[in-house]
Amino acid sequence: MRFSHDILHRIPVRSLQVFEAAARHGSFTQAGDALGITQSAVSRQVGELEKRLGVPLFARAGPQVALTRAGEALFERAARAFAELRAGVAACRAVEGLSNVVTLSMLPSVAALWLAPRLEEFAKAHPEIDLRVSASRHLVSFEAEGIDLAVRYGPGNWSGLTAEFLASETVRPVCTPDYAERIGIERPSDLLKATLIHPDIDEGWPAWFAAAGVAVDAVPSGPRFSDDTAALNAVLGHQAVFLGRSVLTARELEAGRIIAPFDIEIPASFSYWLVRPKGQEPGVARDSVRKWILRSFGRPEPGV
Repeated sequence: MRFSHDILHRIPVRSLQVFEAAARHGSFTQAGDALGITQSAVSRQVGELEKRLGVPLFARAGPQVALTRAGEALFERAARAFAELRAGVAACRAVEGLSNVVTLSMLPSVAALWLAPRLEEFAKAHPEIDLRVSASRHLVSFEAEGIDLAVRYGPGNWSGLTAEFLASETVRPVCTPDYAERIGIERPSDLLKATLIHPDIDEGWPAWFAAAGVAVDAVPSGPRFSDDTAALNAVLGHQAVFLGRSVLTARELEAGRIIAPFDIEIPASFSYWLVRPKGQEPGVARDSVRKWILRSFGRPEPGV
């Protein structure tokens, strides 16, 4: 397959990256998950690349895709090229003394409520490490986005990744002492008089009221935030009651800024995991960050 230099100049590198991921995974959906974009965005990028090249790269049959002969020829070379680029970036970082740079991915709420209060502790323990935090809700692609480690909230069974258990958690109502006094929260049923913030997780108010033995035909409607940080800020502003996740509300509870008016908790279906690619090359700085995170979550001293 030969292209003129003019054609190469007109082909966006991003389209080639998306094509390579789709070909490697054999699925537009899985490629989108790996790159943090939608399946339709993958389809558009591939379609644009096919249009620019003037040849079909995939044979499509419903949700299934398979490379055409032209696609196979391009993928063979694209895979090698991107592997070389990744190796080149790693070598460049090492030459320029950037081997102590570690990029850590996590949910914005985990970054704000769990990591941020511990940054001084980390800096004192590892002043030599340049920690960079990528706060995002999508499942990042480690290679494509330059991520070294990730703290994820989920079932812990991500394909191609090593997941180390960090913590499970429970969910229970939290509010400020002033709000509890103003509303008159003494029994679980009193929460029906409050403004209830609904969580963006499977465990919701109906499940908690059932665990508390409160029969309700319909839980009152209330705001729903996609990020726990915003919900907690509303609680700290004495405006509502939130079903707080134990890991993310621990510091505010310990400080007494919020209270859990009842001891009734329900277990969350997801847990926290420290995730890295399988077969990841060793790195002193990366392993130091990994061990610090595991220790901070109270896990045993880890091996390699």
